[in-house]
Amino acid sequence: MSGSDTEGVSLSVRAAEKRDAGRGVARIPEMARRQLGVLSGDSVVIEGGSSTVAKMWPADSSVPENVIQIDGDTRANAGVHVGDTVVVRTKDTSTIREADRVTLTPPPSLSNAHQQVATREATKKLRNRPVRAGEQIRIEGIGQEPFRVVDTSPAGDVRITSTTTIRIVDTNRGPTEDAVSSSHTDGETSNSGSAEVGDRSDDEGEYEPGPSSGVTYEDIGGLDEELELVREMIELPLSEPELFQRLGVKPPSGVLLYGPPGTGKTLIARAVANEVDAYFETISGPEIMSKYKGESEEQLRQTFETARENAPTIVFFDEIDSIAGARDDDGDAENRIVGQLLTLMDGLDGRGEVIVIGATNRVDSIDPALRRGGRFDREIQIGVPDEQGRTEILEVHTRGMPLADDVNVETIARRTHGFVGADLDTVASEAAMAAVRDRPTDADERTAWNQDPTVHKRHFDEALASVEPSAMREYVAESPNTDFDDVGGLEDAKRILRESVEWPLTYDRLFEETNTQPPSGVLLYGPPGTGKTLLARALAGETDVNFVRVDGPEIIDRYVGESEKAIREVFERARQAAPSIVFFDEIDAITSARGEGHEVTERVVSQLLTELDGMRENPNLVVLAATNRKDHIDPALLRPGRLDTHVLVPEPDREAREKILDVHTRGKPIAADVDLSAVAADLEGYTGADLEALVRDASMKAIREVATEYDPTEANAKASEVVVERRHLEAADRGTDGA
Repeated sequence: MSGSDTEGVSLSVRAAEKRDAGRGVARIPEMARRQLGVLSGDSVVIEGGSSTVAKMWPADSSVPENVIQIDGDTRANAGVHVGDTVVVRTKDTSTIREADRVTLTPPPSLSNAHQQVATREATKKLRNRPVRAGEQIRIEGIGQEPFRVVDTSPAGDVRITSTTTIRIVDTNRGPTEDAVSSSHTDGETSNSGSAEVGDRSDDEGEYEPGPSSGVTYEDIGGLDEELELVREMIELPLSEPELFQRLGVKPPSGVLLYGPPGTGKTLIARAVANEVDAYFETISGPEIMSKYKGESEEQLRQTFETARENAPTIVFFDEIDSIAGARDDDGDAENRIVGQLLTLMDGLDGRGEVIVIGATNRVDSIDPALRRGGRFDREIQIGVPDEQGRTEILEVHTRGMPLADDVNVETIARRTHGFVGADLDTVASEAAMAAVRDRPTDADERTAWNQDPTVHKRHFDEALASVEPSAMREYVAESPNTDFDDVGGLEDAKRILRESVEWPLTYDRLFEETNTQPPSGVLLYGPPGTGKTLLARALAGETDVNFVRVDGPEIIDRYVGESEKAIREVFERARQAAPSIVFFDEIDAITSARGEGHEVTERVVSQLLTELDGMRENPNLVVLAATNRKDHIDPALLRPGRLDTHVLVPEPDREAREKILDVHTRGKPIAADVDLSAVAADLEGYTGADLEALVRDASMKAIREVATEYDPTEANAKASEVVVERRHLEAADRGTDGA
């Protein structure tokens, strides 16, 4: 090849890192870099079905020595897929000339207004990129679909520089904007006319649309293992069907993706279809339902016939549970549809290359006949992402976002336990909207901001406050901002809770090496008002995990089986959003000793015992319970292996009362003559809740003195003069005693 001066190195293609998508980068390992004799930033030629030029960057040390990481655009330009082998050669930089002009055609989804923005952004984002006519290229921050290079001057491989004129021309509508060069810092434009689009030498060939330009593997974060499983089940049967014939086995017929809503099931299906260049046929369950007998089955048959004619094809059933539920005596239409689907999937043996993908968040409701080998051969769970997965997802969604220096994606990922991909997408969108709302009010400043917007940490804080994690929305998961500093006294209880809950999450390696099982459950017990619920919330805040609060009485349902189902769902959602703490407040209401309570509570106790016994499989899930009636709880719950750590939360002593008063008077205008130590000594027998009420009543008395003496305007003007004095505390104390 022209410009290639070595034999080259053969490497296996792998998807690019999320942050590299759309940047024209090829990451190669150190050994391959030495063989090629190239440095970071040099251009290399990648030869597959066709060839393309990319910038070489070093790969991470964890990447195997035989791998090259390139994004979807570079793979399309090189005519390869993930798993294929390419030859990488050096490129003589003298053969890559600086581009005077590069003409791009936009994706169909881009409006005229967006094309004008894209023209301004293109030179800045594409600077130093090697390109050639006929290739696809993305402009970071301008949509998800790629542009196509239709013309360069000079022809051949060129590099975009600060003086290159970028033109975006829609071949269907004509030029949308005059050429704009980044060298025109004063806002000038050069009028070069639309005729230049066709002004190419004949040997460059006619421009042909490339592969479909939808979702690529780089657009999916946090699902690398699941994506690899899906690829294994789908790409091989479509790309190498003869391999299965030689092995003497049937290729897989279908894959069932299941998991909570918003985790990326549909996205994975679309990405795989795009990457393997397969025809993609989508069936949304409810759409094929018809009131006329036989019409729904006819639509299914037509879909599979179309799939055969356009093979290789992926038939994707979204929300498959809506048309393939378990058959029963009542659902005549549904039974016929399930029967038709079974017949069609069994008939895929002579199908050519057709693979069926189903997606559902209610996998247990699907008819069992579909969930066997030969139909849906593999079931792959697409779960709630962990911290690393959330980091990758946020990198995808903030890829083109102008982030300020104070925004740390890893920090946001740590704060978003229980968030699925769709939630994190919403967080990024909300942060951008918060930035828009925060724009300067002055017209000139606003115009300048619009040209160069920035999203700050405070905008993400605002977004996080307004977005709930959908995986836990039914059970109100929260990451409390309370910590142990907000809990006065109770030092022994704090220490035991740290060791029982925080240590297994923080020092997991120590527990693993010593083969020690961490406690599975902790019971907080003691008189009312001593701070049991507050301790549980503070523990969740200390460990920065999801906190799922379940009030005992709300579990009870009059219908048989519903109470036990509620318990199962609480634990299922908590497992999906792990690490998490499930907190049962007033647990005695649902766990009274069997033989002494109601039939419903007996079944709830049995279900709870089953769930607690199954928790050893998930060390990132801890159960906390609180009660002021420990003697009423069924003894089976209190044995080792269940709620095995019992923490007494007693009435506070004098020192603890002083610390509690210090917490509740923090930030209040307390008079200098108030001695909290002396006040605490006089309040023998007061619990934490009593002390909180005392301080609140004292504050109300101080407010009352001003509010009753002045009208509202004057009273508010004197707000800074209000002071809570010793006499207010004494009056509140007497009022409490009187109550």
